[in-house]
Amino acid sequence: MSANTHNTLNLWGVLSESKRIINVHSRHFLALSVLFLLPLSFSLITYPTLQTSLFQSGFTIFPPENTHLSAFPDNPTRILIPLVFTIFAVLLSVLAIATITYSTFHGFYGRPVKLVSSIKSVLFSFFPIISTLFISNAIVGFITIFFAFFLVFVVKGLEFLGLEMGYDSYYFMGLVICFGLVLVLVLIWLQVNWSLAYVIVVVESKWGYEPLKRSGYLVKGMKLVALSIVLFFGVLISLLVVGCSSFLVTLGEASGRWTSFGVIFQMVVSSGFATLLMLQSLAANVVLYMYCKAYRGELAFEIAEEFASEYVCLPFDNEKVPHLVCVVQD
Repeated sequence: MSANTHNTLNLWGVLSESKRIINVHSRHFLALSVLFLLPLSFSLITYPTLQTSLFQSGFTIFPPENTHLSAFPDNPTRILIPLVFTIFAVLLSVLAIATITYSTFHGFYGRPVKLVSSIKSVLFSFFPIISTLFISNAIVGFITIFFAFFLVFVVKGLEFLGLEMGYDSYYFMGLVICFGLVLVLVLIWLQVNWSLAYVIVVVESKWGYEPLKRSGYLVKGMKLVALSIVLFFGVLISLLVVGCSSFLVTLGEASGRWTSFGVIFQMVVSSGFATLLMLQSLAANVVLYMYCKAYRGELAFEIAEEFASEYVCLPFDNEKVPHLVCVVQD
């Protein structure tokens, strides 16, 4: 791999290539973004405001006289609305990952991308993505529970040794902060290692734990680039969504002007920016996947296969030495 290639193996090289692919097929990616990413980003920004508004107004789906017969709390809406929102967000996320990853992968090779083909790809990758999502969240949940139990064990051990560990003590707060920082670092490390998992699900038709393992293998040697992408998009999207949603909730509680033109305009603009960031993030993961395969020496064979269909095998060539395709990276 030459020096020029090394220079592109960074955050800006990945962003530049992903932006190029999106610009070449701008209308295609715009359609996918409007279908899946825009509703997702809009719901993430407006959900806290909607939830606060409904709960303050006493909105309920079930009649009050029937709630005592169920296992739900006094207002089942407090559970039902977050549950419906979670299912809605996960569904849109899976559809966006499947279609945009499929289109970006084919766009990287310069193949034509069609909206119908991208949507049809969901049939083959929907449940594999769900299974991989379930496994990854189960691992994250297990690690979080382990840290929580270990924190309790350490606190009880220090109390047994005679150290005062009240919930308002500086020792307890310092211990919780230290455990929290370590947990965050572990989760970021997992996210970096798993950053290519959903691309592998769509492109290589793997599912469950296998894409997570495969992603960890491909990312070796490129973890700094993967970390840059995770932090860059993670911080920007989080700040945008959390900041705008918090502002809307605060504004609504203060003045009740959730339906004013200025608030609606801010919702639309914020959702648009969040949509662009999500689209760029998904495309960047696909480009990083291709870079990692090139770094591992796996991409040259795929490129040779890509151009193999351009040649015709003649009957009198069967006994001759086959052609050797050499891929040179400038």
